[in-house]
Amino acid sequence: MGALTLVSTALGQAPIAPDSADLSARYRETADQIIDAAMSGNDAWRKMEELCDGIGHRLSGSPQLDRAIEWAARALERDGQENVRREPVLVPHWVRGEESLMMLAPKHQKLAMLGLGGSVGTPLVGVTGEIVVVANREELDALGERARGKIVVFNAPMPAYDPEKGTGYGQAVTYRSNGASWAAAKGAVACLVRSVTAASLRSPHTGALRYDDAQPKIPAAALAIEDVLMLERLVKRGERVTLTLKMEAKTLPDAPSANVIAELRGRERPDEIVVIGGHLDSWDVGQGASDDGGGCVISMEAINVLRKLNLRPRRTIRVVLFTNEENGLAGARAYAKDHESEMPRHVAAIESDGGVFAPIGFGVSVKPPLNQDLAQKQLAQITALLVRVGATRASGGGGGADIGPMGRFGVPLLSHNADMSRYFDYHHSDADTLDKIKPDELNRNVAAMAVAAYILADMPTRLGEGTP
Repeated sequence: MGALTLVSTALGQAPIAPDSADLSARYRETADQIIDAAMSGNDAWRKMEELCDGIGHRLSGSPQLDRAIEWAARALERDGQENVRREPVLVPHWVRGEESLMMLAPKHQKLAMLGLGGSVGTPLVGVTGEIVVVANREELDALGERARGKIVVFNAPMPAYDPEKGTGYGQAVTYRSNGASWAAAKGAVACLVRSVTAASLRSPHTGALRYDDAQPKIPAAALAIEDVLMLERLVKRGERVTLTLKMEAKTLPDAPSANVIAELRGRERPDEIVVIGGHLDSWDVGQGASDDGGGCVISMEAINVLRKLNLRPRRTIRVVLFTNEENGLAGARAYAKDHESEMPRHVAAIESDGGVFAPIGFGVSVKPPLNQDLAQKQLAQITALLVRVGATRASGGGGGADIGPMGRFGVPLLSHNADMSRYFDYHHSDADTLDKIKPDELNRNVAAMAVAAYILADMPTRLGEGTP
């Protein structure tokens, strides 16, 4: 095979070009082999059906999340993965209960809403009040005392997806996160926020809020875009709009949960680890398909493809399915704490939590003494092998909420990136269901994750080591 030297396939060794520092040349044949296997048929779609249709949404503390944890462990064992285990974690346990929002004046109409995760509930009779509509915090501040006793409605739109700039999620989500405390500081009795999405079919989107301990805790919910716009039009016409919000929401004592872990053990340096994974929990609406069932499944299936090919890298690839990303990050913190002694041997961590639409590539962030420029160059050599699945982009800014706590130990953090032009249409809503995912795109994401994880675990040096 020319300059390529074939080493015993019984050990799962990839063909390598010993004299080449270019990862593209070193791993081209192996990458093609992995892509062929992933695209010709794998178990990802069946796993998605079992998780999404068989279990459904999986909020922390719920029986559904408990079932998903058991399902994931059994599926990994069924695939023959090594060291499958459940690592215990205590997680927040917020329960939505029944909820409703009614307009009483100037007409009687039920509005489309979802309570925000972590919100307090209302009295049984609900909270009734006149609304004020503001576009941003500055307009709320300008109202001052005129917001006292009112229900504050934030109409802060999320910009449409831009191919150059990406999503506008970060710009809009601050109102979901902080709006209730901002409104409470002005004496408001409740807070309603425009759903954090740029597209709507009268579908509200939930998500977590953060209460400021210095302010009263008031109930908060998200409204469908169409209803927010109607309320704004009524107020601008001079109408006095009165609403009643009823929410049974409550927070119970922390509940037992677990991170699910499995491994493809390394053949030479098994104590060095590349983590891949996503979060197994979801909000209590939809099926948690894109957020983040897909990220979990492609990680599970990535090592399954490698195992079936008998490709065992130098280092261990560890799948971690984190619990409680959506409303607490308890799983992420527990993993970093429980594995603190291993952190110096974690050579990379990849998180998939941006959907499994068409894959576009990976991002990376490293800290000194590792070299960011070199890490991006090496990543570009890996993504050059992913032309067939479209995952060719190598960028900075990698990471994710669940792998974030590992970053303080100097672990290189990578994000698995997919096309997000439609992701926030479904995010945290009843529309996050399996039918939105295409089997071919799911397979392409499996291929991309498997190739990236294998090379990161097998390359001679740690990502970002040396000088560019």
